[in-house]
Amino acid sequence: MHRRTVLLSLAGLGLSLSPAAQAAQWGLTERQAADGVRAALRQAARLATNQLGQRDGFFGDPQVRIPLPSRVRDVQSMLRRVGLAGQLDDLELSINRAAEAVMPAVQSIFLDAVQSISLQDALGIVRGGDRSATDYLERRTSDSLYALVRPRMEQTLESSGAYRTLQPIEQRLNNQGGFLGGLMRSRSGGRSLSEQLTDDASRRTLSGVFHYVGEEERAIRRDPVNRTTDILRRVFG
Repeated sequence: MHRRTVLLSLAGLGLSLSPAAQAAQWGLTERQAADGVRAALRQAARLATNQLGQRDGFFGDPQVRIPLPSRVRDVQSMLRRVGLAGQLDDLELSINRAAEAVMPAVQSIFLDAVQSISLQDALGIVRGGDRSATDYLERRTSDSLYALVRPRMEQTLESSGAYRTLQPIEQRLNNQGGFLGGLMRSRSGGRSLSEQLTDDASRRTLSGVFHYVGEEERAIRRDPVNRTTDILRRVFG
């Protein structure tokens, strides 16, 4: 029986194959699989963060633009109808500018994480779905990225005067009586409006990054034009 057939038959029986045997099924060495995954993620991370780090990378892109938290957005909508939403519109812009500004540092963390991909992990990623590498990266870096993004977001919003803009809005929302007021306060989870704003903006920043890293990975897997190096062509061809 052909060696490839034997390996696939063993896998079908649920027997554990060594990393080298798994790689051999696909005509790759373990090192080639790992190098290919790392190259794909480096390319995807650089392209995504470079795109989002440009002016209007977040603010000008409806797919990743960061809105105000829902409690503030309701106020923004009401004020816009009477032409008084300028301060809150500026606040929304400040959030997106902060997300754009942090992209070079985000890229560095991504590239560091890529280097730590193990041979065993790489084998699963190579023949996984369109976002297998991105999902792996997200699991590995989410905590460190959030720890990076949140304080920078907080500093930017503080220096821009965004929190001062929120103070009268928060006071009015907290003083709202009746059922609606109680509902709004319960949704806050005991956090101040500035904390909610910072948490929400930080999470949405990461969501935007992983969205585009995933898009770049998908492009590498599906379109030969995007396999710009020999190792990408070898592993994903």
